[in-house]
Order: sequence, then C-alpha cells, then structure tokens
Amino acid sequence: METTNPRRSPAPLLAAWAATRLVLLLFVFKVYVFPGPDVTGDVSVIYRGWYDVLRTGTFPLADVTWQYPPAAALAVLSPALLPFLGYATAFFVLACLADLAVLALLTRAGRRSGGTPRGAWVWVAGVPLLGPTVYARYDVMVTAVAVAALLAAARHPRVAGALVALGALLKVWPALLLLGDRRRGPWACAAVTGAALAALFALAMPGAFAFLAFQRDRGTEVESLGGLVFHVARHAGWEGEVRLHYGSVEFLGPYVGVVSTAALALTAAAFGWLLLWRLRARRFTVHTLADAAFTAVLMFTVTSRVISPQYLVWLIGLAAVCLSFRASRMRLPAGLVLAASAVTVLEFPVWFAHVVAGDPLGIALLFVRNGLLVAAALTAARALWRRTVPRRTPAPLPVQTARARQAPVSS
Repeated sequence: METTNPRRSPAPLLAAWAATRLVLLLFVFKVYVFPGPDVTGDVSVIYRGWYDVLRTGTFPLADVTWQYPPAAALAVLSPALLPFLGYATAFFVLACLADLAVLALLTRAGRRSGGTPRGAWVWVAGVPLLGPTVYARYDVMVTAVAVAALLAAARHPRVAGALVALGALLKVWPALLLLGDRRRGPWACAAVTGAALAALFALAMPGAFAFLAFQRDRGTEVESLGGLVFHVARHAGWEGEVRLHYGSVEFLGPYVGVVSTAALALTAAAFGWLLLWRLRARRFTVHTLADAAFTAVLMFTVTSRVISPQYLVWLIGLAAVCLSFRASRMRLPAGLVLAASAVTVLEFPVWFAHVVAGDPLGIALLFVRNGLLVAAALTAARALWRRTVPRRTPAPLPVQTARARQAPVSS
C-alpha cells in the first residue's frame, strides 16, 4: 500500500524547478544568448527538415544524419500537437512538459513508503547543469518514458515492459532497463510490444530501419573516450583531421577504425560483465531494477563512440530514479554524474571550439568529464555487485581426527 508523508511539501521543489526551467526557456527562445554555438539549430533546421519528410509517410532515407529507431518519428512529429505554435517553439514547450512529467513521477515516488525526495532534487538540480541543450534535443522525452517504466515496474510490471519497448524504439538505450528484472511478465510484454510497434512502422513507413546502416558507418566522435586518443595524438604529429561527418564532429584518418573497434570491444566487455552479474546476483530488492539500469546505461555510455551532451540527460534521469529509493547505494555515482554534467556544459557548448581544436583547455575538459563518467560507471558497478552478489565463504577445513589431534609432537 502506498503511504505518503504529509509533512513533505512539494512547493520548494516546484519553485526550484520553475525558476531553473524559466532560465532554460529564456535561452532556447533566445531572449538571452547562451555562450558558444547555437544549440537550437538541431530543432529549427534538422528536426524541422525531418518533420517535413515524415509527414509524407516515409523516413528521411536520403539523410545519413537520421540515425534513430523508427519511434523517434513520434518525437519529431510531436510539435503537430500544438499547431498554433511554430515548430521550434512547440518542440521546446513539449520538452519542458516532458521535464515536468519526470518531476511529477519522481515526486510521487519520493512520497511512497521507503522513498525519498532526493531523486526529485537530483532531477531539478541536474538538468539545468547541461544548459539549453536539454530542451534542444528529444532525449528528455525518451528519459520521461524510461523514468515512467522504472517507477511502474513494482506495481505494474507489464506496463513497465510496454514502456521499455516504446523507449527502445525511441532511442535504443531503454532496452537496458529490464536487465535487473527476473520476472517473465515485463520481458514478454516488452518483446510483444516491441515486435508489434516495429512491424507497424515497417509496414506503414518505408525505411524504418535504415538507421542501422547509418549508425554502423559512424566513426569516433571528438567528445568520446576514444576521441581523447586522437586529441593527444594530434600533438604528436597524427595526420588525421576533425570534420563534420554523419551529423557529428568526428576524427577521420589513420587508426580511427582501430579505436572505434576497441570501443566496440569495450562495449562487448561491459555486456559480458553485466551478463556475469545477472547470473551471479541473488539479492534483489525493490530498487535493484533502477540500480542495474543506471549501471548498465553508464557502462554503455562511457564505452560509446559518441558521448554527446544529451546522453547526460539519460544518466541524470536514471540517477534520480535510484535516489528516489532510500535504500539505494548509488549516491556516489549519482554525484559523479552531476559533476560530469557541470563540466559537460563547459565542453559543449561554451568552449566547444577548444574541444574541436584539441587545445589544452579542450583536452583538459574532456579528461575531467570522461574521467568522472568512468569513475561513476566503476563505482556503480562495484555498488551493484556488492549489494546483490553474495560473498563466497571459504570451504571449512577438514575436521581432524581425534588421533591426529592427540598425536604427540616429535622432538
């Protein structure tokens, strides 16, 4: 039964949320200019172009920057829900509403028995650390679906499974959310819902899965962990270049393929560790699902060939869900993610020119940001393992026989 604490007033949360989000809206509406390159171009130019193509009943097959699963079309088309507003304006308003929905879900979760408002505060404080980029990408909408899925899992497991399937078809990574769930119901519901939605998109709109080929051909992006290799190598005479490629700023040249392959190998190793954990874990509690999801997404983020700023929105959302449970041990990883978010806004968009140039400031920012994410992944994995995998006790020594115990010691 759900119990609430009447002493916890949501007023401070709502006031902090309203104040910080007003600032974000002022930036995306360009009342004030945020330092660095304009982050709203993705919505007003790229998303708007996709919107025009999607309205014709097909995916943008001629655009290699379309690298998203088919349900991403729903997010791109969503401004049609507000036809009285311009496309970009409607998108920003809907992103803000998705942000508010996450706050409502976390606030409700924090008022349950065993809950805490820390998770809602993590969301309120963490999102503005990333600057206006949060509202200029559709990742906040995906995060809202993921948060809803995790918080619904205890009481409505099949609903959670359906939401996971929808999230995976929006941006793949929510497929990791069920990793810590031992029940068959959510997995079965996710599989059926995902298959049905995928078939519907494939039949209704040509090119629903063309994004797979576009993703396969991507290289190593300048903000990724592997990108640090080439940032340093450029100062040692590496003869490659930095160029806009497949919709992001990537390294092109000698050994890029090797580093990209190494990143995929690290991702495979992360998956192997998660599989081992799943086989060894025995102690599952109400917050294990959220802790495992947070850890898995962290591990796949740090090993990705692309660590874009909006990826931090996912991590903030999952960290907030973890900290909505009083018994969660993810406080340190969550704190590291918040610190990484504060550095992320400096590397993009504030000083992104330094990152692209690979000068000392740009490299230092990436070392700090990516180092914080690696530390968060390692500490989360350690906490998850220690909390769920029982320690192996050494086998007892053979009992000595009475004769052996009483045998005289020879001199």
